[in-house]
Amino acid sequence: MIDQKKVREIVEAYIEGSPYFIVDVVVDKNNSILVEVDSDESVPLDYCVELSRHIESQLDREVEDFDLEVGSAGLTSPFKVLRQYQKYEGSEVEVQVKNGPKYEGVLVNVTPDTFGLEVTKMVKKEGEKKKVAETETLTFQYDQIKHTKYSITFK
Repeated sequence: MIDQKKVREIVEAYIEGSPYFIVDVVVDKNNSILVEVDSDESVPLDYCVELSRHIESQLDREVEDFDLEVGSAGLTSPFKVLRQYQKYEGSEVEVQVKNGPKYEGVLVNVTPDTFGLEVTKMVKKEGEKKKVAETETLTFQYDQIKHTKYSITFK
């Protein structure tokens, strides 16, 4: 079986010094390799093709056959690495808590250990006729989260 660590090292060496970063590298028991990359801007298809060719040039199909798929993290895919949280800081996201509720709000205060979510609720204050918007920041540790996704809204 092709070593996942070896594939990761090949990708890391290729993207070093570039704006790209690894989201995930998966090698299954059938030697199907999936490499997901992202960037703070965008990931052109041409870049994925170049990276795929580079990985193939570093592995020997004569020794071990494999399937290879290289792509960018989808806009609606769950975040997998800290850098994705950093990329979308200040953006609307959806957070699903493990064994808990789903929240939508603005991603804030991203650190290596936690992140915040500014959630706006309509609250009726005592003595008021209308509900008013009230914003609070919820703080989460990454291990509390089932998934976080970029939220696409049409206004």
